[in-house]
Amino acid sequence: MRPARATGNVLEVGIGSGLNLSFYSSEVRCVFGVDPSLELQSMARKRAAALAIRVEYLSHSAEEPLPLDDRSIDTVVTTWTLCSIPNVSRALEQVARVLKPGGQLIFIEHGLAPDRSVAGWQNRISPIWRRIGGGCHLNKKIDELIERAGLQIRELKTSYLPGPR
Repeated sequence: MRPARATGNVLEVGIGSGLNLSFYSSEVRCVFGVDPSLELQSMARKRAAALAIRVEYLSHSAEEPLPLDDRSIDTVVTTWTLCSIPNVSRALEQVARVLKPGGQLIFIEHGLAPDRSVAGWQNRISPIWRRIGGGCHLNKKIDELIERAGLQIRELKTSYLPGPR
């Protein structure tokens, strides 16, 4: 399977400072960037201007109803964000609502590991990590949450950073 590429109208959940903007190809018409942080959006605006990419900023939480039409988005991108959304199920319901039939969700996330030893450590440190990591839950079952929202996972890769497990 070839690597996923965003195309058409893109919804980026958690656009943050715009770090992903440089990865979008000319096949992207517009990026709708959702992020509640106006400070991070300001950084994303500067990046977008330097890259000459069209971005519409949606200044609210991904859990709130998105001001986008049903089935209007070709690709949804989210990187290291779902773990930090308090009600990720509600956010994924919005993703499912706006995604066109045949559209794609491209995500990279840390969630509960399939390796029991790693999962045990994630469960132990998650309460502390939430406080120092911007609300990030290391132990959410992201794949299950995505499927519960009615989205289908065609490909899922799991990897670990080097080190003891």
